[in-house]
Order: sequence, then structure tokens, then C-alpha cells
Amino acid sequence: MKANTPKNDSPRIRRENKTISVMLQLFCNDNHHTAKDTLCDECEALLSYALRRIDRCPYQTDKPTCAKCPIHCYHKDRREEMKKVMRYSGPRMIHRHPLLAILHILEGFRKVKDIRKKKL
Repeated sequence: MKANTPKNDSPRIRRENKTISVMLQLFCNDNHHTAKDTLCDECEALLSYALRRIDRCPYQTDKPTCAKCPIHCYHKDRREEMKKVMRYSGPRMIHRHPLLAILHILEGFRKVKDIRKKKL
């Protein structure tokens, strides 16, 4: 996996990056039959895209889970790819990475303020 140096190095953003990385590894290893801790080119590109989106998130440390976010910053095709990854990896995370899974679930209960500018 390529290293990502986020603009915001807060624990929240680091954990979000780790969670998406682990989810993609689970998906890729099981579905694309890659070696442990490696990704195919397609999944590597999706991970790079996701990490850029997290890095540019306007919420930063107040970032909600993507499912709860009022701002959909993923391109439609990438969002569908990521949904597929999350549907597969989500249920498996509790067994393989329980702490990350529980923290991600708890983040889903966070109240989200819509920061988009409202037109008058």
C-alpha cells in the first residue's frame, strides 16, 4: 500500500484512513485473491481516491461516517464501488478488526451538522 500523508493528522482522521484501508484489504484479498496486506491495482486506485476524499473533507475532525454525511463527495461510480466494498467488509470487520468496527459504528451515531451553504 502507498503511504498517505494527510493534511489533518488528527486521531479521528488517522482512524478513518485506517478503517477504509482495512476494509479495502479485506475486500480485495477475499474477492480478488491478492496476498495479505496487498491490493490489486483497481483497489489501490480506489483506496488512493478514498484517502484523498477523506483528506479534503470539509468536516475534518468532525467528519461523520460517509453514510451519514450530507455532502456526497465521491463521484457516483466511486461511491457505488465503495458501497460494494463496505457491504462486503462491514460484517467481517467485527471479527477481524473489532476495535475499528466498534469505533466506526459509534461514529455513525454522531450528530451531523450540514455545513453546506444554503441559498436564500
